[in-house]
Amino acid sequence: MSAKPLNVNEDEIAKFEQIASQWWDLTGDFKPLHQINPLRVNFISQHIASALNSDDTNNGFYNKKMIDVGCGGGILSESLAKLGAQVMGIDMGTEPLNVAKLHALESSLSINYQKITAEEKALQDPEAFDVVTCMEMLEHVPEPESVINACASLVKPGGLVFFSTLNKSIKSYLLAILAAEKLLKIVPDGTHDHDKFIRPSQLIGWAEAHGLKCIDTSGIHYNPITGNHKLDNSLDVNYILCCRKL
Repeated sequence: MSAKPLNVNEDEIAKFEQIASQWWDLTGDFKPLHQINPLRVNFISQHIASALNSDDTNNGFYNKKMIDVGCGGGILSESLAKLGAQVMGIDMGTEPLNVAKLHALESSLSINYQKITAEEKALQDPEAFDVVTCMEMLEHVPEPESVINACASLVKPGGLVFFSTLNKSIKSYLLAILAAEKLLKIVPDGTHDHDKFIRPSQLIGWAEAHGLKCIDTSGIHYNPITGNHKLDNSLDVNYILCCRKL
């Protein structure tokens, strides 16, 4: 019997390999990720504090075991580590991981980066993490539900899982692909495939089918022309979810 193929799109991996050197260029191809990262960290902070009934949104990170699934060059991983978390970052791109390791070294941060799929890691370390993050990754794999299942397996009972991705809407096509890729060239042409975008109802359905309860949603509004970004109630384009493992 042949082994089950990895849940990896080699074309997607190749795209990010080619631009890996730009991960930490604040004016390069990953500029939008750097701009929305504080919003993601704030959303995570608030929910960790709420889970601990604490007013200190940073206090909850200390000694928490967190895994960043699809970490790329480590933008979110480093932010979590700076707040005191014990962070592991996993990805299947060799060059992005090399960039992440080097930047963490330069930043004097201890982050455990590994080249492994979420599914493989879930088999190795089930229920090992207090918090799991999976940001802007689901739209780049052949079977997103498989990653969601793995994230649910990785987190401890009562722990939190955060997902962010793009809604499969007309507005997301107009802003994320037509405007950002084709017209304004903010991100490389071909970065996204609208067919792989995921409606919030679909993502929540998958999460709840695998033992996660969605406890909050928020839209991530990014204006590619002005560079302004904020959390809001509209899930039309980018959105982020917080789920708790039952």
